[in-house]
Amino acid sequence: MLTVSIKRIIVVLLLILVPAAYYWANDGKKESAENQYKTRNIERGDIIQSISANGTLTPVVLVNVGTQVSGTVAKLYADYNDHVEVGQILAELDPALLQAQLQQSKANLLNAQVSLRIADGKLKRHQLLKEKEFISLEALQMIEQEMEIARAQLAISKAQVARDQTNLNYSVIRSPISGVIIARNVDIGQTVAANFQTPILFQIAQDLRQMQINISVAEADIGQLHLGQLINFTVDAFQQRKFSGTVKQVRLNPTIQENVVTYNVVAMVDNDDGTLLPGMTANINFVVNQKDKVLRVPNAALRYQPKDIESSENSKQTKSANQSVVYLLPENRPVPVNVSIGITDGNFTEIVNGEIKAGDKVIISEVVDKKESESKFKLRVF
Repeated sequence: MLTVSIKRIIVVLLLILVPAAYYWANDGKKESAENQYKTRNIERGDIIQSISANGTLTPVVLVNVGTQVSGTVAKLYADYNDHVEVGQILAELDPALLQAQLQQSKANLLNAQVSLRIADGKLKRHQLLKEKEFISLEALQMIEQEMEIARAQLAISKAQVARDQTNLNYSVIRSPISGVIIARNVDIGQTVAANFQTPILFQIAQDLRQMQINISVAEADIGQLHLGQLINFTVDAFQQRKFSGTVKQVRLNPTIQENVVTYNVVAMVDNDDGTLLPGMTANINFVVNQKDKVLRVPNAALRYQPKDIESSENSKQTKSANQSVVYLLPENRPVPVNVSIGITDGNFTEIVNGEIKAGDKVIISEVVDKKESESKFKLRVF
């Protein structure tokens, strides 16, 4: 009886343990397979394909205000950030020397006028004498020549007075446009010399509510840009805020430095709130293409290839630029799926065609078993 009871106990234990062992073995294999791969779910989302570049913010109209005459700055009427109107006085140069030159020119003009009157009277007298045949024709012609010289000298004196008066007017520096002063390069008492080149006294931005970005774009990317194209950019001062603008001009003149060819692209930007300042560095993304709510896959999935099939026929086949292979994990084993791909933003790529749908698990990499790696290392050592 005891032997029969023991047999029954053994049979019951076997009935319990065998299914448990089978379940444990299969579940362990399943868990091992799942832990072998890193996966991501295929999803729908937006993809913005862009080109990165850097540029500098500048006013659309920036006028350098200089002086055409030399002198010492006597008075200043404007400073940084001041709003000025057309014709408003910005500064005055010491006019003493210019006034003296003007007075001298006016005196020369008076002298020329007197000389002309004398020559005119002399000519009239000689004309009367010629009528009475008291003088020769040659003598009369010499007097007429003196009269013409006196008239020419009068014209020269008038021109000199006008020039000196203009130079005196130039000693008062006025704003040529309405805008904001963004630079003042002189102080009271400073001497400015306009003999060789016009010194810049002020810089005036016409309207800071409209600004432009001068962008340097590599020749490899310039073919993807066009007028009216949208750009997004950030500035270091407001890193959490995104700004936008449009391409206004793609300049044809290239810049070549150390065999690197770049082109200058000008973009227009609205600055109604005055946040953007001249000289800021813009970190720009040109929006080349944009698609919304498309099926997309992580770029890591396009680069992944199982190690055990590296030499397989599928891995050796030549694919076109818009063809690729991704590996799904439907039953805990990698299954290759051919797909047609579209645009990419560097992180995700659009799936145009293929037997793949949102929610599918795609493999992006394999997980290396640390214990297995250590055991292999020990085997190699010993």
